[in-house]
Amino acid sequence: MIQRRPLIWQLYPAFLILVLIAVLATGWFASQAMRDFYIAQRQQDLIDRIHILIPQIQPHLDPLDAAVLDRYCKRIALEIPMRLTILLPDGRAVGDSEAEPSRMENHLDRPEVRLAMLGQTGSAYRFSETINRRMMYVALPVGQQPVRAVVRLALPLTAIEGHLLALRGRLVVGSLLIALAAALVCLVISRRITRPIEAMRAGAARFARGELSHRLAAPATLELAGLAQAMNQMAQELEQRLQAIVRQRNESEAVLSSMLEGVVALDPDEHILHLNGAAARLLGTDEKQLQGRSIQEVVRNRELHDMIRTTLDQGVAAQADVVLYRPGEQVLNARSMPLFDADGRRMGALLVVNDVTQLRRLETMRTDFAANVSHEIKTPLTAIQGFVETLAQGGVTDPQEAQRFLGIIDKHAKRLAAIVDDLMQLARLEQGDESRQLRMEKMPVEKVLGTAAQLCRAQAEAKAMHIDIRCPVDLTALLDAELMEQAVVNLLDNAIKYSPEKSRITVTAGVVAGEIRITVADEGIGVAPAHLPRLFERFYRVDKSRSRRLGGTGLGLAIVKHIVQAHGGQVTVASLQGKGSTFTIQMPRRA
Repeated sequence: MIQRRPLIWQLYPAFLILVLIAVLATGWFASQAMRDFYIAQRQQDLIDRIHILIPQIQPHLDPLDAAVLDRYCKRIALEIPMRLTILLPDGRAVGDSEAEPSRMENHLDRPEVRLAMLGQTGSAYRFSETINRRMMYVALPVGQQPVRAVVRLALPLTAIEGHLLALRGRLVVGSLLIALAAALVCLVISRRITRPIEAMRAGAARFARGELSHRLAAPATLELAGLAQAMNQMAQELEQRLQAIVRQRNESEAVLSSMLEGVVALDPDEHILHLNGAAARLLGTDEKQLQGRSIQEVVRNRELHDMIRTTLDQGVAAQADVVLYRPGEQVLNARSMPLFDADGRRMGALLVVNDVTQLRRLETMRTDFAANVSHEIKTPLTAIQGFVETLAQGGVTDPQEAQRFLGIIDKHAKRLAAIVDDLMQLARLEQGDESRQLRMEKMPVEKVLGTAAQLCRAQAEAKAMHIDIRCPVDLTALLDAELMEQAVVNLLDNAIKYSPEKSRITVTAGVVAGEIRITVADEGIGVAPAHLPRLFERFYRVDKSRSRRLGGTGLGLAIVKHIVQAHGGQVTVASLQGKGSTFTIQMPRRA
């Protein structure tokens, strides 16, 4: 993978390296030139000194006075920090400022001495074993052919190198300062080159984000100014075209979004081309997540897939109800039809879906309700009809038996009347009539519970059961006392029927999280978890034979639910088989 770097970090290092190379090369050449110049100056200085010394040495060469020459050398060493040596033509030393001449080696093999013997100026650089230092030597002849003697001056190179090191130090400091200044100048130049490009890149990024109204400033560079102008023109034209596209799209989206039906456009491979918000909601996911995905991946329903495939393969419309299982059951009415492009060619399929879950549920409830009502009413009517026919045909002559028949007829007639009354009240509650006519008043909750318990007292005492009411005396709520008493009576009646003798029913009321909460707990047979979700449906019975034997219309809990809902609350149940059930009414303090 290519590693991309900003332009400034491509220009700046190149400029800096070029400048540093130039500075280092100049410094190196300057250093070498200064070194050569300094050594040449020192060498010339030694030559000049020798020329000064030769006239003082010549008088002691003829005749030769070695002792005087040696003392002269040692005295000169006290005046100048150099080594002075006087050599005879045969290479022997007759005077030296640092050592005894008699102990010194023959110097005829020294390069500077050989050149001096030839009448030239000799020079050399080497380590002196006599004084253990690296030295620079300069030798001159005394007299011409024949050469009478050679005068040599030597200067320690450590002194020269010390001076050169100091010069190099100053040169390095100067070079560093120049390099630093050059680095700053290169940085400024690089920034001046890259800053307009960075500004244009940022402007292009804003164009990419859709900020087409933004305009780039024209840089001072002619070429970049032309590029900025071209990009501004491009952004202006794009903005105009996008506005036209967005306007058209918004008009189409407004039409699709206002539809309650979901609309999905599919290509020949069953991938989603477009869909409206209603379709996304019905399919249970986000609109952007569905775009481009296969309908088989989004909706896993074989019947729907077969219907779409039929439309795509045969070019005919199809319609069916499909059931989707999400957290709950959802019924969709789906219609598929061919989708054509502007030239009239088939380009896929158009799927229109509508949520008919509630409609189908209502149809099912209506069918079940009609069946349940027919069954519940038919049972007492059949009994009444049978006993009436028996009495009418004179089949009963015993007055006591006739009275028993009449009692049975009366019992079933009352049961039939109770079913009709409950159905009528339930219908009023479902239609909202009761909620519009509620006689709401602020009153103590304890009074409502006490009245309800009193109405059920005889029924409870018949089974030696105790109703325990636990409610704060000062607890009040805004409610319809008559309807709420009926709801509590229905719960108590239910608890008494399905609880054993000598058990306890506890009615508790209080305020929890700002709501009135009333619970009716019994110690009865309980309800299996599978039956709890349907317990408040009309005519629903857990054990039909037991329920009919104990009496009741099968509408009591349904009435409780609608009374509580009319007060803006809800009723729930929790139960354990063999341990009892607890019904809880929750409603706001001010309904």
